[in-house]
Amino acid sequence: MPVVQQLVRSLVSPLTRTRAFRWLAPRTLPAVESALGAITGGRVQLASLLVPSLVLHSTGARTGQPRDTALMYTPDGRGRAIVAGTSFARERHPGWTYNLMAHPDASITVRGRTMRVRAMRVPDDERDAAWARIEAQWPGYRAYERESGRVVRLFVLQPVAEPVGAGGSAGSVVAGGPAGH
Repeated sequence: MPVVQQLVRSLVSPLTRTRAFRWLAPRTLPAVESALGAITGGRVQLASLLVPSLVLHSTGARTGQPRDTALMYTPDGRGRAIVAGTSFARERHPGWTYNLMAHPDASITVRGRTMRVRAMRVPDDERDAAWARIEAQWPGYRAYERESGRVVRLFVLQPVAEPVGAGGSAGSVVAGGPAGH
């Protein structure tokens, strides 16, 4: 990791655990991420300056309408992405987790490249290992779970093969495709 990125992370990480950040971030970051994504064609995300980031393209659990959500992800070491429904330590699970539970087939955009994925909940016996990997990337991130008073939903996003004739194949979120940061 570049020295500048390490320095910025060390300064920003403690701020993300403050009440002020947890209040402000959900009200401002989605609009900022959306605007930046529109300007750059999805190639740049604000969060990606600090951590690997993706845009999740899911189907609304109740509405059936397309939904896009910018998320931090953690590579799992096997070409998949782990995402955590922390929702800035709010008491309720974020909407995108309900969407994945109802419609696990989704797609993600990572650094301008879109691929199909299948979402799978991280089994209870693998949660601690998943959290350890996430916190190796962003120390203190599990504090959101403790502060929210709920068990945060963790998902693994597994790339899947494109239909025949679509010109694609199952790939990797991190290896052989767009690299994590």
